[in-house]
Amino acid sequence: MSAPRETVLLHACCAVCAGYPLAKLLTDYVPVVYFCNPNIYPAEEYERRRDECRRHALASGCAFVEDGPDADAWEQAVRGLEAEPEGGRRCAACFRHRLARTAAFAREKGIGLFTTTLTVSPHKNSALILAVGAELAAEKPGLVFLPENFKKRDGFKQTMAIAKEQGFYRQNFCGCRFRAAPDGRRGETQAPNI
Repeated sequence: MSAPRETVLLHACCAVCAGYPLAKLLTDYVPVVYFCNPNIYPAEEYERRRDECRRHALASGCAFVEDGPDADAWEQAVRGLEAEPEGGRRCAACFRHRLARTAAFAREKGIGLFTTTLTVSPHKNSALILAVGAELAAEKPGLVFLPENFKKRDGFKQTMAIAKEQGFYRQNFCGCRFRAAPDGRRGETQAPNI
């Protein structure tokens, strides 16, 4: 008889980014998908991404937990960094805020392991994300950050294939209200389905 698989809390930013990481984790763990993304704006965009992520988690046989969109706490975390370019200090503060909430929830629920889908994107600094996760875990005895760089071994390509196959809603920017969408508007998107 094999030992029970360990539960891992998977911070997920959207169904697209969760595709490959969730499939990979399901082979060795019992993932719980944690949607903590108060950076996503406007409310309709947040709800669309949340609902799509929930649908994917449940269809994969995983529990889904939403950490409500506490925009005030997020804005406090990035205050003074609103004009930073994409990939700059605002993004680092945003990663830290969302992963800190993920770590706190894991600890509160007795889940000893957490990780994030953020590393699957070629637009995100995986080294920074992994360092933040490790630092947060070190601050909480009994908590371990699973340092998965999901973009390795064609992870991004695989997550895009899963998204296309599943017909996931695909946004074309991170959703941050302070980042201009590809059409130049701030906090809005014209994202197509793929």
